Amino acid sequence: MVEQGTHKPLVTGSNPVAATSNPSILLNKLLNKLSVAEAAELSNLSRSYVSQVKHGKRPPSEKFLRCLRDHLGLDIQKPKTDYFGLFLQSRQTTGCSAGTMHFYQVKLGNFLSAIHSNTPTKEALERFLLQFKNPGNRHAYFRAIRTYFNWRERNFGLASPMEHMTAPKVGKLIMPALEQGQVLTLLRTTDSARDKAIIALFAESGMRLSELTNVRAQDIDWQSRTIRTIGKGNKEGLAPFGELSEGYLKDWLSQYQSDGNIWGLNQWGIISMLRRLEEKTGLTCNPHTFRRTFACLLRKAGIDTMTIKDLGRWESLEMVQRYTRSVNFHDSLKFYKAPLG
Repeated sequence: MVEQGTHKPLVTGSNPVAATSNPSILLNKLLNKLSVAEAAELSNLSRSYVSQVKHGKRPPSEKFLRCLRDHLGLDIQKPKTDYFGLFLQSRQTTGCSAGTMHFYQVKLGNFLSAIHSNTPTKEALERFLLQFKNPGNRHAYFRAIRTYFNWRERNFGLASPMEHMTAPKVGKLIMPALEQGQVLTLLRTTDSARDKAIIALFAESGMRLSELTNVRAQDIDWQSRTIRTIGKGNKEGLAPFGELSEGYLKDWLSQYQSDGNIWGLNQWGIISMLRRLEEKTGLTCNPHTFRRTFACLLRKAGIDTMTIKDLGRWESLEMVQRYTRSVNFHDSLKFYKAPLG
């Protein structure tokens, strides 16, 4: 099953989405088929607005929905209760991030398009989940579907078909992180003051992509070497940084007058830069790897996991322990003696 849109132009005529009368599911399918430019031209709306709808940052307007329906010649009757649409609305009300909204739109949109029943059987749910060979992806679908049915049960009294289902197991893999020397290699590889500042700050602060993207000049406290962040769930926090990041930041800010964030890039711009660097060096280079690198380098420096949790703004100790499993093993390996001599 394809989770991301193919961005090919839609054609009129026979279309599998015509079989559903749920406008939320229909919207999810159509938007995955249309590129931002195509949807903007079709609806006579701005590309910025269409992009925000596609990525879950704002709900679609009636005009937008009507244009999509008219394009395919569909006569859609809105069902009595659009559970999917109401669920997404409830998530927005509780302050879910754009990333979380996109997660629900994709996972649940795919699920509800494949399972044409308000009360699927346990067997049908299991068959749907078994098509995903990646354990992490299967578990992600399970979480999204369970959250949806639990919400529906609480709000509408409809029994959840997942009540007695056990979550798929996810293996405890040792997750990759960079060594200090590898981070320095990345810094030496790029000539851009901005890119150096981004890389150093990722590694020294443990910032999430959204946190780093939204850094403004007024968020930086040079005296304490901390940056005010807004993390998951709109929670405010402070991210530390070191002398190396300070130098690169000051170098970049002396060249760039920011109007908004200090980078002049959005999240995709930062990801694209990191991907180019990964292709050039062969080193894993993405925001999640840098966050693990932050935890592992601090653990190697002798800092305890509880302190790392607070510095990295994690909600629980479990993720820190998961990230630093390789460090703990190598520390123990120093004391290993072969039992057979």
